[in-house]
Amino acid sequence: MKLKKLLSAVLSVAMLSSIALTGCGSTDDSSTADGGSTNNSTADGGNTESKSGGDAKPSGDAKSITVWAPEEISALTQEKIDAWLPTSDWAGQYTVTVSAMGEGDAATQMLTDVEAGADVFGFAQDQLARLVAAGALSAPGGIFLDDVNNNNDVGSINAATLDNKVYAYPETSDNGFFLYYDKSVVTDPSTLDGILKQCSDAGKKFYMDIQSGWYDVAFFFATGAQCYYEYDTEGNVTGAVCDYNSDKGIKAMKAMVAMAGNSGFAQSTGSDAALFDPNGGTAGAIVSGTWDSATVKELLGDNFGAAKLPTFNVDGTDYQMSGFGGFKLVGVKPQTDSDKLTFCHALADFITGEEMQMARYEANGWGPSNKNAQASDAVKADEALSALAEQLAFCPGQGQYPNAYWDLTEAFGTDINSGKYASASDADLTAALADLEAAIKDAK
Repeated sequence: MKLKKLLSAVLSVAMLSSIALTGCGSTDDSSTADGGSTNNSTADGGNTESKSGGDAKPSGDAKSITVWAPEEISALTQEKIDAWLPTSDWAGQYTVTVSAMGEGDAATQMLTDVEAGADVFGFAQDQLARLVAAGALSAPGGIFLDDVNNNNDVGSINAATLDNKVYAYPETSDNGFFLYYDKSVVTDPSTLDGILKQCSDAGKKFYMDIQSGWYDVAFFFATGAQCYYEYDTEGNVTGAVCDYNSDKGIKAMKAMVAMAGNSGFAQSTGSDAALFDPNGGTAGAIVSGTWDSATVKELLGDNFGAAKLPTFNVDGTDYQMSGFGGFKLVGVKPQTDSDKLTFCHALADFITGEEMQMARYEANGWGPSNKNAQASDAVKADEALSALAEQLAFCPGQGQYPNAYWDLTEAFGTDINSGKYASASDADLTAALADLEAAIKDAK
């Protein structure tokens, strides 16, 4: 049996489910998003601008396939597909055009009009639930599902999963935060208390942003607390799950208050990497992401260190600092033509495979989710990506959060950083957490 027929067979269930999903969206397979879409998460958990190609419109030709990819990798993606297609079982049967479209804009466009969207498209993991609800994703099945589950790290698979079902193909595991440190200052980066003491003893500081809801989850999630929102397909908040007003929340808040009051701590300046400057820099360690890797390496040289976040201790118990995990995914739009659907899944499988992930790492520094790519000499030698990969094992994927959440958590963290709770009782901390939890649940 030709591979094409085999793939059609193994995808038959996925095809039927995807057609049903299309019917589960809004009327006429379309839905309207009112600005709820987010782009790639960055250092502050907010949004970055996505660049969209003005001509990024899919073709109606059944033999023409449109792929949406961010501008910085669109040419590379087209080049690699053009080399792969003639060697595949679909040689001469389909043409593939890659158009520039950022992940955030791609999700918005798909939610606005699924039918008019690209056949294969990249998106940020925080849009998964809305895309599924809108009927915009055909779930991989058969050998394609096997590829997802067998070839990618657990965090990225979880990011592509909703209600125990995989709906997309992992593309990266590279957005989150971890520890950078100066090896001449910090010799043991395993515990928060140890880092703070080593920095203080050397007249340096440990910098972290505790005035941000993107970073303070490192403490809340570490103790087992939860905080996430539920959305409808129009981007409206339908509910929130938050248990910060609990023993778990108390422990997390105690750890933040203790850190804020330590002489070795300093609130993040927003450009902490520069503070490793050997000529007067005050940083001994910082919490940041891969975006700062080049600067930190240049400034620290042989003293460059990177590691997962440390543990912290509250009331005699150690907790591993957590955080948000950020992942890029690739989705396949439902199709009524089974052969076209099979090809689109094969294309998505190729785009997210080891070869493509390594090509993106080499060209753009994107961190692979593919385990073989992660195990390559080049990626293993990248200390920042290795530290992030270790950290992401303790981090849930970031969902979508309304703007009010970021404002509320900023105010909460500012109060902690100002010393407001330095001498607070457990009752005072409980009251503060009760107010925060209630406000988070009311946020829209």
